[in-house]
This record gives sequence, structure tokens and C-alpha cells, in this order.
Amino acid sequence: MATTRTAHTVWQGNLAQGQGTVTFDSSGIGEQPVSWPSRAEQANGKTSPEELIAAAHSSCFSMALSHGLTQAGNPPTQLTTQADVTFQPGTGITGIHLTVEGTVDGLDEAAFTAAAEDAKKNCPVSQALAGTEITLSAKLA
Repeated sequence: MATTRTAHTVWQGNLAQGQGTVTFDSSGIGEQPVSWPSRAEQANGKTSPEELIAAAHSSCFSMALSHGLTQAGNPPTQLTTQADVTFQPGTGITGIHLTVEGTVDGLDEAAFTAAAEDAKKNCPVSQALAGTEITLSAKLA
């Protein structure tokens, strides 16, 4: 069954001095402020589209890797994934780097890295972001 998740943003003012609020409608987890300075300079307690993409990518990748490892007979004890989304003002998103560390019994480093590469290629968020270079570092804990 297909699902649709929804968020919305209310923006006030111009790009440089304006500000907005993104609301997570589907989950009801609340609202977060967003602004150009929080995107192009320092976060200062506000989020950005790139941070939201990083959250989506790290969680999707972790789910895909967990599923792949489990299907192969090596369910993970724990996966810790970080997604770094790089934004260059005037250019856009220039890359995403995923870093994952896993605790997986019965698996060597090469097999873990291969499973992580497969998850990077096949997780739905990676596929949606296929126009962006996505790199990966993977290691066992």
C-alpha cells in the first residue's frame, strides 16, 4: 500500500531577511524555524532543507541496510548512520556523504561494506536523489 507523508512551510519576507516555519503534518512532531542564514551560514537553532534531507537519508539508508543484512541472515544489533549534505550557495546541493558504523555478528568488514553499498544504491531516498553524488564510508564497530 502506498503512503504519502506531508509537511508544509510558511515563509514570510524575502530570501535574505525572511524566515519560515516548516510543520511536520503527518507525524505531528511539531514545527521548526528555517531561514536563509540557517541554510547558508550557521544553524543557530534553526533547521534547513539540507538538514531535513540528511535526516531522511540517514534513516532510510539505515532501514535499507538493516533489511538487507537481515535478508542475508545477519541481522544487525545496531547501525549508526550520519548523512552529511553539502550545500553551496549559488550552486545547490553538491554532495551527500553517508557514514555508517554497524554491530553485526558473523559478518566481516568486506561483507558489511558490500551490504552498505547496496543499501546506498537502493534505498528510496538515494534513488530520489540520484542526481546528486552520494559517497559512503562503512565500518564495523
